[in-house]
Amino acid sequence: MAQEHAPPDPTTARPRPDFPEQHQAHPGWTDPMRPRPDHGEDTYRGSGQLRDRVTVVTGGDSGIGRAVSLAYAREGADVLFTLLPEEADEARETARLVEDAGRRAVAVPCDIRHEDECRTLVDRAVAEFGRIDVLVNNAAYQMARPDGIEDITTDQFDRVMKTNLYGMFWLTKGALPHIPQGGSVINSTSVQAYRPSPALLDYAMTKGAIVTFTQGLAQSLARRGIRVNAVAPGPVWTPLIPATMPETAEFGKKSPLGRPAQPAEMAPAYVFLASAGASYITGEIVNATGGTPLP
Repeated sequence: MAQEHAPPDPTTARPRPDFPEQHQAHPGWTDPMRPRPDHGEDTYRGSGQLRDRVTVVTGGDSGIGRAVSLAYAREGADVLFTLLPEEADEARETARLVEDAGRRAVAVPCDIRHEDECRTLVDRAVAEFGRIDVLVNNAAYQMARPDGIEDITTDQFDRVMKTNLYGMFWLTKGALPHIPQGGSVINSTSVQAYRPSPALLDYAMTKGAIVTFTQGLAQSLARRGIRVNAVAPGPVWTPLIPATMPETAEFGKKSPLGRPAQPAEMAPAYVFLASAGASYITGEIVNATGGTPLP
């Protein structure tokens, strides 16, 4: 007899429609995507795990960042998130979702490749809320180069390093004086840190560095009562994919679950790591890869 409340089959928990070949200019936008990404708009139910927390999410305008912002708000947190200037329309939707949950949303244009903008972002968060309980370093840049290292220009390499590593370093360093005991830093790494694709060599390098940064910083901050963890997503259907990948129709189908994740499926990991339930967890990487085994 089937269980009345049986857990969903992970291979079919989310629709697996055809993913038509599609491309956009960087940074990519949500509405033209087919299928449209699911951020948990109709499904995420909060339970007060982050009530009255102050959270900062980089790259919160779309994709995983939007899903995390939505989930944090429905768990009771206020959310300050970053966007690039060309992503203003995307940011308005994230802000609406946060505010519909009854929490404050502060959208801040910020190019984290620049140290002064990172410093201004931290100052804005402190001015708005007085502290930062949870910092999520999620913003990233990639651009697939199927011909490998010889096709990666110095300009691209510099952009990937500055966005994925420098920005994380500057924001974390700047935020630490304003993170109280019990607060946390959560970084977005990737399956690419352990299983690098040749076409994403520079991006994969940075994701490996984020693992090391997470584990080292966790040890450094343990005595201050600040936890540092990371999430390693596998293939996730976000605007970054049609904006940076040469082929999209087969995206994610090689994962053991046979499909890419929706952003909404990543958010619970970020909620857990920020919550009191993870009080003894630091220096860990939560793998959310659809079954691809990682260390």
